Amino acid sequence: MSDPVEHYVADLSAALRGPARAKARMVDEIRDGLAETIAAHSDHGLPHEQAVERALREFGTVEELVPSCQQELTIAQTRLTAAKLVIVVGFLIACGHVVWTVGGWQLPAAAQLMIGIAATAATLAAAAFAATGFLTRWVPAPEGLPTLVGWASSTASVAMPFAALALATTSPLDSTWPSIALTAVVAVGSHVVLAASARTCRECARLPVE
Repeated sequence: MSDPVEHYVADLSAALRGPARAKARMVDEIRDGLAETIAAHSDHGLPHEQAVERALREFGTVEELVPSCQQELTIAQTRLTAAKLVIVVGFLIACGHVVWTVGGWQLPAAAQLMIGIAATAATLAAAAFAATGFLTRWVPAPEGLPTLVGWASSTASVAMPFAALALATTSPLDSTWPSIALTAVVAVGSHVVLAASARTCRECARLPVE
């Protein structure tokens, strides 16, 4: 017969969405809490199986535990996604600025549009990061904020490769091409990282919280 505690924490882990490290730490804390509760009941003379059953009843069902756990993970995922968006977009804008302004060329209109979209998304993400940092100790994240950050990050993750493509296809063929190639590679890599984080953020937003 499988271990009821491991089955419980496995079901809980499967039901939660959020940053991998934060979720693993949370699940480990619950596992340790169950172990301590079982040990306490055993010390009071309960047989092991009964001690396990009582501990699991005291902790509640997975369905009952998920909302409170998910609230914390949703906030953590929102902050993580927002931070990634701000850092990545800021870095790519700096790269584009160096590549084009140092050479005295005008940034292509298509690249300007894509960078503007990404910068707007990053501004929203920065505001969300600040808001969650001040508010989440006392109240849940404002309704809709995780969804907003998720979609803003998805939008930026699409805009950045297109901006890099515009830079690469309209740039003069001179010594700047290594910098443009590096910017394009970073943009594509950033798209992968941001898209995954944004998807997790949107998944978190759909789950019930307290």
